[in-house]
Amino acid sequence: MNQRNRTYALIFSSLAIAVNIVLGTVVDMLSIPLLFLDTVGTIFTAAVFGPWYGALAGGLTNLVQGVITNPKVIPFALVNIAIGITVGFIAKKWKFNFVTAAITGIILAVVAPLIGTPIATYVYGGITGDFNDVLFTWLAQSGQKIFTAAFIPRITSNFVDKIASCLIVSLLIQRLPKRYIEGAK
Repeated sequence: MNQRNRTYALIFSSLAIAVNIVLGTVVDMLSIPLLFLDTVGTIFTAAVFGPWYGALAGGLTNLVQGVITNPKVIPFALVNIAIGITVGFIAKKWKFNFVTAAITGIILAVVAPLIGTPIATYVYGGITGDFNDVLFTWLAQSGQKIFTAAFIPRITSNFVDKIASCLIVSLLIQRLPKRYIEGAK
């Protein structure tokens, strides 16, 4: 990647951080269950510019948001970094079309809670202040172990959120003029 493309990728990564924060905040304010959309920018950057730019956008999203609004999201930067790396490598190997996006969303729906659940349980005791807390509390009070009670709502919401996020990015990439994505990786 030449200097011009690197600069372009860094600018896009910065915009992706803003997109993640804005979409995540809007969805949170609207209290839409099972949906977050706070990784759309990470997924987009990773699909267009590769895994390392996706990881950068993802990790910095959580750091910036942690400083600006909610420090609880900082440890979850690991999840967003993993999303960027996963999507980036998949998009390097296969065109990020509708089918690839759906399959990637399914993979992310498993990978994200596998990383995020230990963070939620060991750092915060399972309660993280989102919609998942309702189901977590019910499962924990019904006798489930803390990890299981935290994992089930996360994987459920991630199936909706990560598949939707990947499909949105796939549609955006299809609509984006080719000059913006040619030679990006």
